[in-house]
Amino acid sequence: MTLRILATGGTFDKHYNELNGTLGFADSHLAAALARARLTVGVTLEQLPLMDSLDMVDADRARILAACQAATEKAIVIVHGTDTMPQTAAVLGPVQLAQTIVLTGAMIPYAIANSDALFNLGFACAAAQILPPGVYVAMNGQIFAWDNVQKNRAAGVFQPL
Repeated sequence: MTLRILATGGTFDKHYNELNGTLGFADSHLAAALARARLTVGVTLEQLPLMDSLDMVDADRARILAACQAATEKAIVIVHGTDTMPQTAAVLGPVQLAQTIVLTGAMIPYAIANSDALFNLGFACAAAQILPPGVYVAMNGQIFAWDNVQKNRAAGVFQPL
């Protein structure tokens, strides 16, 4: 099996700028994370424009959908910002593609200590290989159907609707 991993940005891929103290985007951390994870399945990494999911508009979600539709792999992991992950899942889910599509992200950037990014990436890669076709959100050890998930910002977790 080969996985396709789509990088879209989000907290997972943010870099800390020590000169001005802000978080922003440079190169994706996914290549380094995948090397560190030591996956033994084939992986095709596709980088879409990296952005904070709060900045995503319909055209960005359409680009993600088009990338999924063009993929030949049966398993797709989308690394996405957590703030609007359910909205992107709601664009993908009703299309009923033949693939298993798993969205994941991080509450703490990959490059910062105690990040959940590497665990979530590995968890999503495993989930994409074993779940039936459909669209899911995999965060912090839990899997949610695309139409039954929300981010609880106060608690910093994902939960069913």
